[in-house]
Parts: sequence; C-alpha cells; structure tokens
Amino acid sequence: MAVFFAGLVALVFGASALVRGASKLALSFGISPLVVGLTIVAFGTSAPEVAVSTGAVLNGQTDIAVGNVVGSNIFNVLFILGISALVAPLIVHVQLIRQEVPIMIGSALLLLALGLDGNLSLWDGAILMALMVAYTAFLIVQSRRESAANTAEFDAELQPAERDAWDGKWPAQIALIVAGLALLVVGSDWLVSASVVFAKALGVSDLVIGLTIVAAGTSMPEVATSLTAAFKGERDIAVGNVVGSNTFNILGCLGLSGLVSGDLGLSLAPSILNFDIWVMLAVSLACLPVFLSGREIARWEGGVFLAYYAAYVAYMILASQHHDALPGFSSVMLSFVLPLTIITLVVSLMRARTPRGQP
Repeated sequence: MAVFFAGLVALVFGASALVRGASKLALSFGISPLVVGLTIVAFGTSAPEVAVSTGAVLNGQTDIAVGNVVGSNIFNVLFILGISALVAPLIVHVQLIRQEVPIMIGSALLLLALGLDGNLSLWDGAILMALMVAYTAFLIVQSRRESAANTAEFDAELQPAERDAWDGKWPAQIALIVAGLALLVVGSDWLVSASVVFAKALGVSDLVIGLTIVAAGTSMPEVATSLTAAFKGERDIAVGNVVGSNTFNILGCLGLSGLVSGDLGLSLAPSILNFDIWVMLAVSLACLPVFLSGREIARWEGGVFLAYYAAYVAYMILASQHHDALPGFSSVMLSFVLPLTIITLVVSLMRARTPRGQP
C-alpha cells in the first residue's frame, strides 16, 4: 500500500515539475503562451497515464496499460465531470460541442475498430501516434485564429519566469524537466508493481486493477485541475481539460504504448472488447446531448454521471470475484447502463429544445 501511494505522489509531483519546467523553458525561448497551453500544459495532466501505460508494457503487463487508458477515460467523464458539476454547473464552450467532443468520440470509435482483432499492433500504435501529432498541429494552427480575449487569458495564466526567480534561468528549468521525468519513471514503476501485488492479493486480474485503482490514481492531475477550475469559476476549463485528456489518452498514450510494444503489440482482453470499451464509447456519446442541454452540465446531470460511475465500479468488483461469469455480468451492466443513458439523453435533448422561461 505504501509503495502504491508513494508511486502516486511521485506521478503527481513529476507531472507538475515537468509541466512547470517545460512551460517556463518554452516561454523563455519565445513560444507563445497560447501554444504552450494547448500542448505542454494540456498534455502534462496525462503524463501519469503515459508513464504508467508505457511502463506496464515494458514490464509485460499489457492489461494494465490498456485498462489504465480505458478506465481513465470513463473516470474522467463520469467522476470528474460529475463531481465538478456538483460544485457548480459547468459551462460548455460551443467549440467543444462542434469539434472536440466529436474528435473524442471518433478516437474511441477508432480504438474499437483497431482493436477488434484483439490486438493493437505496432502499426496501429503508429496510426494513433500520427493522428496525435496531426491533431496537435491542427490545434496550433487553429490557435492563430483565436480571439484576443482567449489569447489574453493564456498570456495572463502563462507568463515567462522572472529572471531573478529561482526557475527564471534555463538550468533550473531543465532540472525541473529532468526531475519531473525521473519522478514519472520511478512513480510509474512503483504504481505498476504495487498494482500487480494488489491484483494477486485480491484475487482479481491486472485488467480490473488497471480499469479502477490505477485509472483513478493516474487521473488525479485531471481531478485537481477540473475541481480547481470549477471552484475558481473557470467552468469551461474544467470541461475542456477532461475532453482534451481523453483524446490524448487514446491517441497519444495508447499510440506510444503500441510503438513501445514492438512486434508483439498490445493484446486486448475479450472482456475489455466486449464491455469496457463500449462503456467508454457510451459515456463519450452521452456528452453530446448532455452538453447541448443549455450548453452546460447541470448539477442533476453531474449526479447521474456519478451514479453511473458507482454502478460501473460495483459491477466491476462483482465481476472480478466471478471471472467465469464476467460475460453475464457485462450483459447485466449493459442492460442497466444503456436504458438509463437513453432516458438521460432524451430528457437532456427535450430540455435543450425547451425555450428558456418555459417549464
């Protein structure tokens, strides 16, 4: 247990140090705050997922690598958006609805298509990674057309360090980057090792641990970012952080993990193909009508998201105790989630069509 939490702490501080050092260094070289925010800062919150998944692949635990990404995406939407919406109804920027959410859904569909044969090959990883590079380039090009208000917001939040500050010179910035990377490597190794011990002690599979404990642990930076944004009133940032992280997890994290796996590729367990990826796709699809309902996530919708996540984890635990019955539990879970999802989507769409001021 101590090793697991030590690994988690190392991952969180490592990601923070890496983002701080890389951001300051990039700004010192004259790269615009907007580009830094769209790349280094945005991807920094997913650094723990990358470190854990690639580390798991190198250690031969591919179930943890894949489960970490799929579980993190489910956790991000249902838990993080759910609890953030309970803090304050979340505003959804129109660009998220028109562009970022469809890209997130498309990434989930692509993962499902590539994994239908039960394996993410080296070439599959290359495709995902190439799309990640193209998506990043697209965001940078698109940022040049951003409004002055949005650009000013990034300028205010991301300023080059003062020369007399401790991190104002490039040696300190490089030291932060090196320390951050070292913490990520060490933390991922500890977390994966402890997770395998947990799995054996509890009598569950590496996949279940990856989908639940590891997924929640590596999503702590996203939890901190979204909750802080919700408390500060920056409610569009809370939503954008989750959507962007989910896209990066699939394209960047699994893409890199697929490349690292080499000729062996990443094997996908039948249970994740028959159940968990479909849950991830379902919650991604649920975002569109929920976001369309007045372009916000209301508190009651946040509560529904949290209830979904509680049900998902409950069935995962039940299924982990009866491995032979996993397909049956998966069917029960799908028959429970899908009707509730459809009802929620219909209510959200009806609410979106109801003019304001009318019941």
